[in-house]
Amino acid sequence: MRASASGLIELDSYSALALNATEADIGKLEVEADLVIDTARNSVGDVETQVAAGLNLYAPRESRLVDVLIGAQYGSEGKGNIAFFLAPEYDVLMRVGGPNAGHKVPLPTPYTHRLLPSGTRANSAATILIGPGATLSLDVLLPEIAESAVEVDRLFIDPQAMVIEQEDLVTEAKLVGGIGSTGKGGGAAAARRILGRHNDGSVVPPVRLARDVPELEPYLRSSAEVLDIAFERGPRVLLEGTQGTGLSIYHGEYPYVTSRDTTTAGTLAEAGIGIHRVRRVVMVARTYPIRVKDPQGATSGPMSQEIGSNDIAERSEIPLEELVSHEKGSVSGNQRRVAEFDWQMLRRASELNGATDIALTFTDYISMSNRSARRYEQLTPATIDFVEEVQRVAGVPVSLLGTRFDVRSVIDRRRW
Repeated sequence: MRASASGLIELDSYSALALNATEADIGKLEVEADLVIDTARNSVGDVETQVAAGLNLYAPRESRLVDVLIGAQYGSEGKGNIAFFLAPEYDVLMRVGGPNAGHKVPLPTPYTHRLLPSGTRANSAATILIGPGATLSLDVLLPEIAESAVEVDRLFIDPQAMVIEQEDLVTEAKLVGGIGSTGKGGGAAAARRILGRHNDGSVVPPVRLARDVPELEPYLRSSAEVLDIAFERGPRVLLEGTQGTGLSIYHGEYPYVTSRDTTTAGTLAEAGIGIHRVRRVVMVARTYPIRVKDPQGATSGPMSQEIGSNDIAERSEIPLEELVSHEKGSVSGNQRRVAEFDWQMLRRASELNGATDIALTFTDYISMSNRSARRYEQLTPATIDFVEEVQRVAGVPVSLLGTRFDVRSVIDRRRW
């Protein structure tokens, strides 16, 4: 028998416990207790979960704390610019996807994020989270962490995120000339993840997850844990999707698609977030959708009513040289193909993604004079007509408008 500093007595054994008058009667409390747990039939984690639920420690299921940013077309919609603008309003910034998607942000020297959320430098106080569905290139991720000066206690990477190997790049090389893939290995890694479940040595190289990489050990933490804490405390979460709805492996035009589902549902699944947590779905669409052009002449897939950069130059009065130099893939560096706005795609994407808001970007492609607009009414009449048609077809408001690539380029019309 030992006495603690507080005066409480700690017994030496269960036998002594059974002889103690007070402890021997503990079972009688069962009829009075609000919660009775049979520890012989429950693990430690089960007990913790039931007790926490009994004490109402979990966030109410009606707490909608997550806003999702999603692409409406074929990627390159300007999600980086929008995410950078919104980031200061959030406590947690989360991203999924892989290094094949580059999101450029308007720093004094523009920077392209490929694995970290686009708001990483816009909100230095926010927690940075990479979900279990992400595919990671260590050659991209580690330099990006260093270049963004992200401290260890700020970044959390789910242990189950997949690691891309050099062999994955080799495997995907043939897709570059076939479907205009960026060839960054994400699809090959995802395929290995599926095939490698048997662990019989037939999958080469063996599957490595983030938990198997020593360099990532300081950042490892279950995203479920991080999100649970966030939901309990009530801060806002911005979940940034990558690429665009038209590239979804399920909803895009196969085989000219990426290796994952790029819709809201797919993005939530990769992040491990339930639909009941979603508050807003901001779908980013550009006034002229693009797809990359493979330098070998292979098509990257169909687009409705493809046009040339000279058409946009003539309509907008933006110099052709500027358009051509700007419209290059942020990861591939390849020249982009451009097309007329696809109204059918907008309607379908709005439905698929459960959009609550549209962020319409590249309004300067309608008229270069929109670059000087700071309020909605300063946009050209043709632009305002276009915005109103977008709202009618999508069925939701155009809440954000991008007028150019700049830190002060977003016109905010939100009511939330």
